[in-house]
Amino acid sequence: MQDAVTTLIGIYDATGRYLDRDAIDELKSYFGTGTARLKAASTITANAAGLVRQAGTKLFEVVPDLIRPGGNAYTTRRYAACLRDLDYYLRYATYALVAGDNYVLDERVLQGLRETYNSLGVPIGPTVQGIQIIKDAVIELVGVNADWLTDPFDYISRQLSETNI
Repeated sequence: MQDAVTTLIGIYDATGRYLDRDAIDELKSYFGTGTARLKAASTITANAAGLVRQAGTKLFEVVPDLIRPGGNAYTTRRYAACLRDLDYYLRYATYALVAGDNYVLDERVLQGLRETYNSLGVPIGPTVQGIQIIKDAVIELVGVNADWLTDPFDYISRQLSETNI
């Protein structure tokens, strides 16, 4: 797994350059939000089950066809799988916000996910809605609406929404 520092240094190392002012500013920004990132991650972790439950409830209110007969979350097994997936997205988004880098999302979550969902008949639209609902719940819980907090959720949503990954 990479983080913002490793990624930035890797880019400069690959081109044989010293860190310039932009790189230093990016590092300052990352370290400047470090305490807030860790506090947010701690808050999310302590409330993860409630966040997932809340997001699931709201998602099924917004898209009730999911839990009706024939819906993708109809039956206890499918309902539980939906909540499990929301929990995965929350957990990995938390890793990415601490790392300040979305590499872990590409490596551990998104690689092949769209194809897997398509082959299983899992609709992408409600999945993206669920991720955005979790993001909103996290913003409300943490009390911060900052790019470093919302970016992992938006990144997952954008990547799943793309037609060609």
